[in-house]
Amino acid sequence: MSGVTYEYMENYIRNLIPNRVGLLKELEEFALENKVPIIQKEGAKFLEFMVTMKKPKKILELGTAIGYSSILMTLVSGCESKITTIERDEKMLSIAKENVKKYNLENNISILSGECLEVLESLDDEYDMIFMDAGKGHYNHFLPHCLRLLSKDGVIVADNVLFRGMVASDELVKRRKITIVKRMRSYLDMVSADEDLVTTVIPMGDGIALTVRRNENDKTRNFSSSR
Repeated sequence: MSGVTYEYMENYIRNLIPNRVGLLKELEEFALENKVPIIQKEGAKFLEFMVTMKKPKKILELGTAIGYSSILMTLVSGCESKITTIERDEKMLSIAKENVKKYNLENNISILSGECLEVLESLDDEYDMIFMDAGKGHYNHFLPHCLRLLSKDGVIVADNVLFRGMVASDELVKRRKITIVKRMRSYLDMVSADEDLVTTVIPMGDGIALTVRRNENDKTRNFSSSR
């Protein structure tokens, strides 16, 4: 159980999702066999939903791993999206590049090597969707750059924001994870308190946060009670 939802709920939701076939199935099996963390099954389905609904032309991903999420988003978009993804681990970079080449997606997926924060500082493009799935203790540091790079109607999808339930409950926090939990709470506080943003946290998988810019004509902020 993830610590975010009850096990019976997770099992029910996962059983509603058809198993992958073809190349995505291959990647899932590789990740399982080699203990490579990729987005959970229900999180992947949510990502598929977001790409289908949003139809982003340009996507920025923080954390490539073996390239599973990038390849998923590319296929869901009908190969209409251009994805820039950042990874620091040399082993993962090599595997991801092989997978992208294997499935002939080099024209859709661009993999950048380096620390996310450093690479973010060098980017100046505009993205319709940003998927955060790297450096769980640095989301709060990534945020200013993500907002700078986010298009006017863009969306930030942040995975693992409840971090095995620890972010929501001190009773679950493990000593060695205290810093990550504090920083993730800082991230959620930042996106929740900013009056120019609208954020919702979904207790799915390991927790997903969606953030968009508030419509300039949105009057609800005037009626929000202070916390």
